[in-house]
Amino acid sequence: MSAFFALLSGLVFGLGLIAGGMTDPAKVKGFLDLIGPWDPSLAFVMGGAILIGVFAFAAARHRRTSWSGDLFEIPTNTVIDRRLLLGGVLFGIGWGIGGFCPGPALVALGSGLREAGLFVVAMLAGMALHDRYLSGWLTRP
Repeated sequence: MSAFFALLSGLVFGLGLIAGGMTDPAKVKGFLDLIGPWDPSLAFVMGGAILIGVFAFAAARHRRTSWSGDLFEIPTNTVIDRRLLLGGVLFGIGWGIGGFCPGPALVALGSGLREAGLFVVAMLAGMALHDRYLSGWLTRP
């Protein structure tokens, strides 16, 4: 049953990304371009996601199991460290250059968008570099 909920959640998430324009790198770059012709429409997509998330996390905080019956915990870590800051900077740079974040890139890849394929390859290479070379350095105090 949990595989069904995972598939359903992924499908709804992917359709939401497509409907919101998050899989269109030109739209994302238009949102991130504060000097040129700025496109604020993705701010509404993100605002809607945050609003839904606030209520969803508030409701989930009182539950021990998901709708499928699986156990889950809401993360409680509130530490802002160098890993978080560097990860945020790298995420922002990748988002600005490629016009994708990981979820929308995978959805766009599924639709055959060539740019998404390049982004996913670069993302996987970055993840491998992190695991191989940076993980130890980032976790040192």
